[in-house]
Amino acid sequence: MIWKPKHPHEEDSMTTLTTPLCRQLGIEIPVVQAPIGSAVTTELVAAVANAGGLGTLALTWVTAEEAVRRIRQVRRMTPRPFAANLVLDFPVDELLDACLAESVPVISTFWGDPSAVAERAHSAGSLHIHTVGSVAEAQRAVAAGVDVIVAQGCEAGGHVRGEVTTMALVPAVVDAVHPVPVIAAGGIADGRGLAAALSLGAQAGWLGTRFLTASEAATHEVYRQAVIQAAPQDAVYTRCFDGGWPNAPHRALRNSTLHAWEAADRPAAPNRPGEGAVVARSADGRTWSHYDDMVPVPGMSGDVEALALYAGQSTGLVRGVAPAGRIVTDIATDAAALMRRTWTP
Repeated sequence: MIWKPKHPHEEDSMTTLTTPLCRQLGIEIPVVQAPIGSAVTTELVAAVANAGGLGTLALTWVTAEEAVRRIRQVRRMTPRPFAANLVLDFPVDELLDACLAESVPVISTFWGDPSAVAERAHSAGSLHIHTVGSVAEAQRAVAAGVDVIVAQGCEAGGHVRGEVTTMALVPAVVDAVHPVPVIAAGGIADGRGLAAALSLGAQAGWLGTRFLTASEAATHEVYRQAVIQAAPQDAVYTRCFDGGWPNAPHRALRNSTLHAWEAADRPAAPNRPGEGAVVARSADGRTWSHYDDMVPVPGMSGDVEALALYAGQSTGLVRGVAPAGRIVTDIATDAAALMRRTWTP
């Protein structure tokens, strides 16, 4: 079997990759920037949107007033659609009200019952996306009225909902919830991953780890270099960094905190090595300790390497810093080239 390219006068990469979900979301490229917590900036969201993808604000841990400020700031930088993400394991009613009052076009949720959000989002004219980790959870979300499912494989970085790999989960969810569109998450960092996701039946790819090294991301240089230098096996599934979000498994890079905890045979709080010891300080003077649910951001000082370095197993594919817009277009160009090829004997 060999690869045989199609006719050279082929449609461009945007047209090649545009899926029905793209048209539903109002985007051209099926790339969604995942809500990478404190590393998200309004500049990152706008850059992804301006490149034709869907940028996502992470708003769970800010005030409603701050959420409004960020939403309006994104709007000043782009006329294109974007999303706001809320984690349903936390009280987000006021934040949801603020997002809907600001007419955010896409509401993204995670880790909880999406039924109440779906009804409110639809009443306000917003599209509702929900992230799941299993077929059963996807079916419950669709029954609750969710418009789009994100099927998150366990390769994903940050907080991880399920235990099934992306390759196995995505087609199973696609089959289970058809015709509801599915976005693939976990392990996608380049055009090959996006093309694979689309081949599995997903209508877009959800990328987090790749955008940690976008030049617009609020990623401390120590964190950024750790992502660039890490191998896939360095991103481990753990419950180590649970301060602020208990009982939520996650994937993070091995660091001094994780090594010490594992060497001590993973004791429970409050008996973990260095428990409560301050390891870093933010520019505003706020302190952060071992096991806190916080990533290193610019302006931090201290032993920032000891904080949570959330990242997925796609770290082995992230090799440098680039503007977010270029990340989106490079992924689209490479994926389109692959999707235009056909297998011939």
